[in-house]
Amino acid sequence: MTLFAASMCVLCQFCLVIGQLLLKHAMNATRLVPVPWAAVGWNLAGGIGSLGLWFFAWLGLLRDWELSRLFPFEGLSPPLLALGAWIFLGERISPRAWAGIVLIGCGVALVAEG
Repeated sequence: MTLFAASMCVLCQFCLVIGQLLLKHAMNATRLVPVPWAAVGWNLAGGIGSLGLWFFAWLGLLRDWELSRLFPFEGLSPPLLALGAWIFLGERISPRAWAGIVLIGCGVALVAEG
């Protein structure tokens, strides 16, 4: 796998994570009174757009690369989502979860290199 393909895989996972974080932020805003519909709409549109970008970029990667080399990068999304939720949404991550995030990252690195 080339550096470009690996970079595209990581970029795809970032698009997936950004999309999920934007959708979560939009849904959190629906609990506010009054509901800030403009912010909800922008976050929904951004989330859907980011997930759409992820989907079509991933399809392009599937066309050109072996699935067994691409799929380990899917393992990046859980740790990236946890980090994003911690940074951007203020969610609490337990020490045990941090250990799991590190192990997942090491596993992805091992499989991607193999």
